[in-house]
Amino acid sequence: MIVKLGGSVITRKNEVERTRPKVLHRLAQELASAGDRPLVVLHGAGSFGHPGAQKFGLARAPDPGGSATRRARGASIVAAEVRRLHLAVLRDLVEAGLSVASVPIATHAVNREGQLDSLDLAPFRAVLDAGRVPVSFGDVVPDRAWGWSILSADRIAVSLASFLPASRVLFVSDVPGILGERGPGRPRIVSEVTPAVVDGLRPRAAGPDVTGGIRGKAEAMLAIAGVGVDAALISGLKDGELSRAVRGDSVYGSWAHARVSDPGRPVGDRP
Repeated sequence: MIVKLGGSVITRKNEVERTRPKVLHRLAQELASAGDRPLVVLHGAGSFGHPGAQKFGLARAPDPGGSATRRARGASIVAAEVRRLHLAVLRDLVEAGLSVASVPIATHAVNREGQLDSLDLAPFRAVLDAGRVPVSFGDVVPDRAWGWSILSADRIAVSLASFLPASRVLFVSDVPGILGERGPGRPRIVSEVTPAVVDGLRPRAAGPDVTGGIRGKAEAMLAIAGVGVDAALISGLKDGELSRAVRGDSVYGSWAHARVSDPGRPVGDRP
């Protein structure tokens, strides 16, 4: 089970470096309800990383004539900010009873022009084989063309789904799914994520976001479904939703169901 705790649900994205302590604590408790089931936890940067990444332009190509020194300085600042959030996540997971091990992705990944170029996932397997829970996060990583750039936790989840025999990937957010077209009455949640749904989305978010917003999330879900693993976007603000999903139950949200499967790897449960 791969679970990505979105920055929008564990932090207050419109306030600089503010967690949602009660929500984070509860989500950690719900993850612990997985028992001995192998688990990988990822988390976004939220208000700890996105404002700085936006300020220093780390999600785009360097400006012509821009200072490489300033970009490197920005990378250092954002990396330090994100690690403050990472420590808070680790603390709550440990207090919930999980045996976690931090896997800082910046030492295992390299981008090229803002896109993942190489990623060593062996440390995740080593932690799982040792009976612990690997915990990683979206971060600033070396970039062979730009010096430094952002690697999102969503992109890490896609790579992990291809590498591990995952049963499902859960994206936990501050919304209960992808909102459909607005109309009269309550907003409708899109239950099935398809290429047509993704084409109709824009990369927007409530606060600063350098990882593609809801469209980037939906694209990651489709990519995961394409390697034979179910992916879902569910609410982290509704008590018990994550614990049910971790146990393998079908829960309310937007789902991208596995479309193809490599016969040489187990696919796991279906919601």
